[in-house]
Amino acid sequence: MNDNEIRHVTIITGRVWRVKGGDSEGVHIMLVAPDDDTAVRTALEALTREGYAEAELDQIGDMEGAPDDEPHLSAWQGALEGEVSIVTFDEIA
Repeated sequence: MNDNEIRHVTIITGRVWRVKGGDSEGVHIMLVAPDDDTAVRTALEALTREGYAEAELDQIGDMEGAPDDEPHLSAWQGALEGEVSIVTFDEIA
């Protein structure tokens, strides 16, 4: 990738479990990857490192600019800096 090329942040949505069969949390994972397969593989590896036992990933896509609100804005910035950013939240029943 050259310096003039725009780096797109990929977002993956789904749910994660710390304990198999336990309560799930919603998750948004942001990262920069060359393709969807690499993004999913990298996201799953990051979730494993963070101690999640299971993950169910639903959607993947490229973000169109920075989010307006925290914690997603910081996660987006972290992704641009090479981090795999994981935002979890309580799911609405």
